Amino acid sequence: MKTDTLPRAVIFDLDGVVVDTAHLHFLAWQRLAQRIGIHIDAAFNEQLKGVSRQGSLARILAAGGKTQRFTQAECESLATEKNADYVGLLAGLTPADILPGIGDLLRALRQHGILTGLASASQNAPQVLAALGLQPAFDYVADSGQITHSKPHPEIFLTVCDALNVAPQQAVGVEDAQAGIDALRAGGIFAIGIGATLEGADYRLDSTGALSLAVIGQQWARHQADI
Repeated sequence: MKTDTLPRAVIFDLDGVVVDTAHLHFLAWQRLAQRIGIHIDAAFNEQLKGVSRQGSLARILAAGGKTQRFTQAECESLATEKNADYVGLLAGLTPADILPGIGDLLRALRQHGILTGLASASQNAPQVLAALGLQPAFDYVADSGQITHSKPHPEIFLTVCDALNVAPQQAVGVEDAQAGIDALRAGGIFAIGIGATLEGADYRLDSTGALSLAVIGQQWARHQADI
């Protein structure tokens, strides 16, 4: 495959793209919400995908009608409590938890000299990558602690592009959350969506198992021809 038919960089979301830890986030948030008298279910959890820790807490408090009940310091304490619970749940992750196709794709990108970035709302991304054995696979990792605006704002993706010295128009982003797709489009980055319900993606797949360097190359070539 000719390298001039490929993007210069591919930027991945973490949860739901590289590994599925969404159920762990949900369990930790659900435990916290229950403790403060708020019920959330799996359907509500869809609103938290791709959203920062404080942003997720704000949505939970709003859903329970308790936005004004907690001070900023108390909110920070609640978010820290949730994160500690989540980190404990991460202890069981292994390379076997890498989602289908992602390991092969990362190796292929490296072989073709294509830069790789990670843009995750999770500040635990380095720990997750270490548990998966994927730290060497990424050239740059950005999390919500490095930015001011969360997805759907494009800041985190643009931060990765800047760190990789790649223009947004030379990159592809892979996301499973609507907020992430919206962020990629807002940043001028070609958006590949993983999931049946996503809207606005430049190209969409039902699962990561269908994602490969060949697929990225085909879609990138079509995209370039349309420019």
